[in-house]
Amino acid sequence: MDRRTILRLFGSGTLAAQLPLAPLAKAQAAASAALPKKGVMLMNRIAPSVSELYAANPDGSDERKLLADSAYEYNGSLSSNGQWLLFTSERRGDGQSDIFRARPDGTGIAPLVDSDSMEDAADLSPDGRTLAFVSTRNGYRANIWLMDIYTGRQKQLTGVGDVRGKEGKPDCYFRPSWSPDGQWIAFSSDRNTEWTGHDKGQGWEHTQELGIYIIRPDGTGFRKVASKPGYCLGSPKWSPDGKRIVFYEMTVEATWGARRPNYYGKAFSQIVSVDVASGHRIEHTSGNDLKLSPQFLSNSEIGYLIKYGPNEGLAYTSDRAPCKKTFIRSPSWTRDGKSVIYEKVSFQPIRPLLKPLFSWDPEWEYRHVDVYPLMSRDGWIVFTEKQLGNSSLFVMRPDGSQKRKLFESSGHGLNEAKVRMGLAGAFQPCWSPDGEWVAFGLGYWFFERNTMTAALWRVRRDGTGAEQLTDGSIHSGFPSYSADGQELVYRVWSQREKGLRILNLDTKKIRVLTEGMDNMPGWSPDGRRIVFTRRRDDGNYDVYTIRPDGSGLFRCTDHESSDGHAVWTADGRIMWSGSQHGFRDEAALYDQTFQQYGQIYIMNADGTDKRILTDSRWEDSMPLYVPQS
Repeated sequence: MDRRTILRLFGSGTLAAQLPLAPLAKAQAAASAALPKKGVMLMNRIAPSVSELYAANPDGSDERKLLADSAYEYNGSLSSNGQWLLFTSERRGDGQSDIFRARPDGTGIAPLVDSDSMEDAADLSPDGRTLAFVSTRNGYRANIWLMDIYTGRQKQLTGVGDVRGKEGKPDCYFRPSWSPDGQWIAFSSDRNTEWTGHDKGQGWEHTQELGIYIIRPDGTGFRKVASKPGYCLGSPKWSPDGKRIVFYEMTVEATWGARRPNYYGKAFSQIVSVDVASGHRIEHTSGNDLKLSPQFLSNSEIGYLIKYGPNEGLAYTSDRAPCKKTFIRSPSWTRDGKSVIYEKVSFQPIRPLLKPLFSWDPEWEYRHVDVYPLMSRDGWIVFTEKQLGNSSLFVMRPDGSQKRKLFESSGHGLNEAKVRMGLAGAFQPCWSPDGEWVAFGLGYWFFERNTMTAALWRVRRDGTGAEQLTDGSIHSGFPSYSADGQELVYRVWSQREKGLRILNLDTKKIRVLTEGMDNMPGWSPDGRRIVFTRRRDDGNYDVYTIRPDGSGLFRCTDHESSDGHAVWTADGRIMWSGSQHGFRDEAALYDQTFQQYGQIYIMNADGTDKRILTDSRWEDSMPLYVPQS
């Protein structure tokens, strides 16, 4: 294999420091296609199903699709010299983001950076020679890289030397922006902040604290230009005269609500600029709109995006009329101020069941599935149809054939509005070892558990014989069968008791397994251990295992970030969702997601040989290996 091919597959960064991308060197050297597949890895992805680039006048008129060959693109912008359209595209595969360029009329599409790492947020220097972009190569963390357009030489600018944060803490770098004279690059970063859950640290999903920094292209002059304790400052852009940098500013807690339209009015931000030399601040906006993606159109006018709510669309700090448009994102105004480029995103139509995804492990074919998939010993997959339906249970063959509804969540006293919102329904189904029964939790989930209830149920594989197993007096859910089929382990949640319980299906007796903030238990295939997620006293979430008799508690993960949602593979390894490699972009810029930085990992049951299995900018979780046989 020649050097160019190796660089294309691996990226030019040092690979030795990376947590292995399973199984990295051997798999990529074989160029993926030459290797026989071991099977399919089903997984769930939360991301828009449609994202296309458009251009329009600043008032929204004359809107037109930008690319002649549109696929799945975002973060488009026109270079300062007006010669090139830069954008991120996933045309190589769902979840695999690369940097592309095209002519301003949308023709001549060609890749600029196309490694198997995540690449995004490109900005070309004013002289048109050096590309700044974000990449997860060399360690799976989002860092800013530079590439010489003419020679192809690439250099890591952040996450190295003095431009590196504390070990184990958030340390990622986003949204690079060249100064007009090409002497500086501004960016946002969460370096040296803490891993903090929403709701003052109580939540599983993280909030984000960002500051604004600048650095010279040669790596010197690194310094912070703006920060505010307890706040997130993001998406910096320079004024035309190079004297000021504009950014959005919101509370750290608001970065959680900024991802969810139902938080409108509670999660808001302001547009602020700072004098680079003196640090003098100007707050340009007020009110309760969620304002993002600011950009100087002149030294005295700023355009920005309003996300969610009745004013959603483009707005300006001048007397220019706003443009109300829903679900446009990442606006970028051309240098002459006559046009604006943005993407239009949608979650409709829903990402199809079993849609092929980009496979970072060439031995496995990645495909999309709805939530909580689990396969029986005789080859049937059960799952909750949450994204495609109303959180009812379905079964199917691994190829999607013979799909049928197993249990209808409606008609059991649940609030139908909560069901439609994905906050209620039949969650985490599990097969009995003989394949005759499916147990599950039926009720209200997520934060609804604090005031509503849920109970354990089971139903026969033909959809008959549905019966309630717990009385609902204590919120109960997330069951898993023992290897002999005689018991179920599950989670309880109430003000007076929490933890894991084991129900004997014959005697109906319940015994206490744990009393901590524990969730999502799963019995190992051999019946010897139970895996689960625990919220520790320090607020961190980790993966643990324990014997069914309550002995042998073992902590499998110990990173300061959150790990959880663990499941067993058929051969006794553990797959889980983790966040140790941090955010891939600014949290407030995402839509309708919870844990957009989450990646899928795998390890041995004793916690050794941890490997990362995904490298996308989206929320990936709930994996299931389906072997070829």
